[in-house]
Amino acid sequence: MRSGGGAKLGRRFLFWLVNYKNRFFILFRMTKTKTCAVSGKQFKVTDFDLAFYAKMGLSEPSLCPDERCRRRLGWQNMRKLYRRKCDATGKMMISNISQDKNLTVYDQNYWWSDKWDFRDYGQDFDFSRPFFEQWGELLARVPQPCMLRNHWLDENCDYTNYAGNNKDCYLIFHADMNRDCLYGVGVKKCVNAVDVIHAHGSELLYECVDCRNGYNLRYSQNSENCSESWFLKNCIGCKNCFGCVNLRNKEYYFLNESLGKEAYEKKIKSLELQKYSSVKKLRDQYMEFLKQFPHRATEGYQNENCSGDQVFRCQNVKECFDVQESRDMRYCHRVYNGPNSDCMDMNEYGMQIQQVYEGLAIGINANNVIGGIYVNEQVSDICYGMHNHHSHDLFGCIGGVRGKYCILNKQYEKDAYFELKEKIIAHMKKTGEWGEFFPLELSPFGYNETVASEYFPLEKEEILARGLRWKEEEVNADYQGAVYEIPDSIGDVGDDVLDKILTCSVSGRNFRLTKLELGFYRQMQLPIPRVCSDERHNQRMKLRNARKLCDRECAECGETIRTTYEKDRPEKILCEKCYEKKLN
Repeated sequence: MRSGGGAKLGRRFLFWLVNYKNRFFILFRMTKTKTCAVSGKQFKVTDFDLAFYAKMGLSEPSLCPDERCRRRLGWQNMRKLYRRKCDATGKMMISNISQDKNLTVYDQNYWWSDKWDFRDYGQDFDFSRPFFEQWGELLARVPQPCMLRNHWLDENCDYTNYAGNNKDCYLIFHADMNRDCLYGVGVKKCVNAVDVIHAHGSELLYECVDCRNGYNLRYSQNSENCSESWFLKNCIGCKNCFGCVNLRNKEYYFLNESLGKEAYEKKIKSLELQKYSSVKKLRDQYMEFLKQFPHRATEGYQNENCSGDQVFRCQNVKECFDVQESRDMRYCHRVYNGPNSDCMDMNEYGMQIQQVYEGLAIGINANNVIGGIYVNEQVSDICYGMHNHHSHDLFGCIGGVRGKYCILNKQYEKDAYFELKEKIIAHMKKTGEWGEFFPLELSPFGYNETVASEYFPLEKEEILARGLRWKEEEVNADYQGAVYEIPDSIGDVGDDVLDKILTCSVSGRNFRLTKLELGFYRQMQLPIPRVCSDERHNQRMKLRNARKLCDRECAECGETIRTTYEKDRPEKILCEKCYEKKLN
């Protein structure tokens, strides 16, 4: 009894620390070690974690951070799109939910209309059964939107998902405020960006990863404010450079050596960059050239007390990746456009959110959300919701727009709602469900359809052994003609290529070019790719390190650093101070 009481008092004390003037002061540490219920591995529950759980009234998690992330991402089909019928109108539409799913799916215009009401599907709560079992039954009945995007702000963007306010874009995801962009993930405020991952405020980008404020940039990574360049990595403020690494504010550099304007332009012209054979050879040579340069431990700047990678302008953000303008966050990925604060275990979105736990795609003035999928736009006090918008005080509701005081989609009076809510939470604590995310077994998607397969890949046999779904690839076998031989030079590619079927040199799958895509290659004088868009995406993903931190020593000073470069990797990794000394 003494031991249990001491732990309880300790948690209360930490809770007071967190809320004292919204600042977190650590007077002593209280870190627990637990065993993950899925992986069997031990993981730490830190003092910050315990304080957060106490503040939010949550039970401690049963899974380690990686398995919690896998569980969330297993509900996110971002990039796999299908043609299917709207279950309300019968018309054909594009959807991330294939026709074989046991779900009712509506066209976005119909889903957002007043032609149906989520409360019509309300059901009573049964205290003799687990909450998630009942929520899963509700999921099978309530209509889902065919896509997750702000379609009313889009123009000619039917093939985009987790996106909004785009024009003339195709197959871009987690993308906002773009024009004429193709085949990208994490594309923000870009024009003519093709084959990119995490591009921000840029124009005329091709095959770029984690680039910001770039112009006319090709095959580059982790670069900012660069233009008119090829094959850059970790460069800032560079212009007219080729094959350069770790440079700052340089012009007319080739493989990190200054050539001067005339010699540089002559050299670039001699490379015949309009030819596929030339670019492939140069890209292979550049990858070898990269090996001689040191890497910084993590990418990011203007941070205070942070750990992770691709973290910018943050404070007290730990174990986070691709996070900007946020504070007091743990285990969060792809959270942008702050200020965002006090969130844990969340993937996607942002835009002024606070107190979010176990969320997927939560954003735009969202406050106090526990267990949510695509809950956004002026929402507060939502528990275990899905597709909740402009709502508050919902518990276990699916499809709630402008709703309040509903449980499992059933309407209640205000006092009755809060009374029943507390009883359900007590019930979920007994069943071990409170604070956990929706079970992965309930996800309607095949594991291989989801983002989880990118970050936590599993073979088909293991997926099925875990009781999860597997989605067989839908192959269109209508075309059985000869392989089209693409000319080596873009100058020799005619308009007839738009009528041809191309075959991916990696997967063997057929693919085609769009008119917008061909126009981009011609404008940029780039050769036609021989690999389909999915395989190109996979190749770009391999350029990014895994979302996993480890301790290793700085190769210069020996200081212990947290980095995404694992210990057994051969790269030379430096702390921030030593890395700055190596810059040119």
